[in-house]
Amino acid sequence: MPQPDVATIADLVRVHAAKRPDAIALVVGERIISFAELDARSSQAAQAFRAAGVGTGDRVAFVEKNGVEFFEVTYGLAKLGAVVVPVNWRLAPPEMLQIIDDAGAAVVVVGSEFLGHIEAIADELTSVHTILAVGHHDRWQAFDDWIADQPTDDPGVATGPDDIALQLYTSGTTGLPKGCMHPHRTLMHNAIGGALWGHAGAETVSLGVVPMFHITGMLYGVLGVVHSGSTHILMPRWDRELAGRLISRYGVTHWTCIPTMVIDLFGSPNYKSFDLSSLRYISGGGAAMPHAVAQRLQDEFGLTFAEGYGLTETAAPSHANPPERAKLQCLGIPIFGVDSRVVDPLTMQELPPGEIGEIITRGPMLFKGYWRHPEATKEAFVEFEGKTFFRTGDLGRMDEEGYFFMTDRLKRMINASGYKVWPAEVEMLLYKHPAVQEACIIAARDAYRGETVKAVVVLRAGAKGKTKAEDITAWARENMAAYKVPKIVEFVESLPKSGSGKVMWRLLQDEEAARSAAAG
Repeated sequence: MPQPDVATIADLVRVHAAKRPDAIALVVGERIISFAELDARSSQAAQAFRAAGVGTGDRVAFVEKNGVEFFEVTYGLAKLGAVVVPVNWRLAPPEMLQIIDDAGAAVVVVGSEFLGHIEAIADELTSVHTILAVGHHDRWQAFDDWIADQPTDDPGVATGPDDIALQLYTSGTTGLPKGCMHPHRTLMHNAIGGALWGHAGAETVSLGVVPMFHITGMLYGVLGVVHSGSTHILMPRWDRELAGRLISRYGVTHWTCIPTMVIDLFGSPNYKSFDLSSLRYISGGGAAMPHAVAQRLQDEFGLTFAEGYGLTETAAPSHANPPERAKLQCLGIPIFGVDSRVVDPLTMQELPPGEIGEIITRGPMLFKGYWRHPEATKEAFVEFEGKTFFRTGDLGRMDEEGYFFMTDRLKRMINASGYKVWPAEVEMLLYKHPAVQEACIIAARDAYRGETVKAVVVLRAGAKGKTKAEDITAWARENMAAYKVPKIVEFVESLPKSGSGKVMWRLLQDEEAARSAAAG
């Protein structure tokens, strides 16, 4: 656990500003920011928020891409004992309204690209008294101007490890988004643990591209990098060509990403010209890394993708592959202080290695509950062996060495004539097809089987117009059990993805169900 001098996330930036003030903390475009400047700017933000009436426990919503403002707002609010509520900037205005109102935010800080979104709902916001624009706006004050005249003195508000620091909303794939409340304690545990696990330190140069409104981006891109005192190269959003150039230019050593980013990087016609030789540690989660892609990463660049696993409720990592002994297509082992089991989801009886069941977990990284949803909080936990475990809702298995493997979401199974088909497994197999860039498996109605397997496929550039649905099906018959073979193949230009890069399989599933209903 954290030492007394780093009991809250605000202490992370304070420590490095005191010990290594001139060390480079952030590189944003051509701008270079030291730890001393980061500490001063976050203190100015804290002073400005306090002047606006923000106090301990108050919520501030933040809608912006990755940038230095994310650090100023997050650490500034931490110095006040207030709570940052990052909002997915890819949401539509009504969805943003739902989150900001649910959080009861007093202030909204919004990036220039999303001013129109907030302007569309400004008159409907019930709790917000101040809106600040990152950039110029005729109606609202500029965030930079707002904090520029404030003193750089730390406000010195007494804040403890059990005070809530972050309220991050679930993706909403199974209902309306719910706010996961994380105190400093849970965030500190994983910020420190994640950095230690990946052997990150002051000499590390990391690439920050996972959206910081997502728990992975927050833990590894805002908190963990400051804990380790490393230099963080920020990207506002994913751009495969820019990512390749930044890794080459700055000698990036650590890259936490979404597997789809690696897939996209390989899709670049220029990827072989990128110098990735500086990379020592590449990791990620959010979706399983296809075996074929991971093998290609190993063969061409000598890099082993160290997959991890976690949820918003677990402050990102609950499991990770040891970088010294990673297994492909594997969630890894429970990290520091985490106890995970595989149980029958109905009886809650623990299952032996190799058998598939629901993954349950407990540890110092678990959230404190859903904001204003006591019943949902209660349902999220289960008593097991006299202890409280969180129900992940994910199906998986554990091997004889204690490594966990994902099978699928608990409710995503396809039942084809009594045969259970796990979509993630079929997707992993399809990625081995030389023409397949991306694939998502969903259920389609079948008069005979009840449900059948449908593949929604994005072809590689060179395969478009040359590959037919029958080619995919014929290949699948040669590479997987008959009941897993997609009976329907649909080609699309792209798959819908959430702000964190996950393929939105439920959206595709809902669209398929609507088509079936319309067809009668």
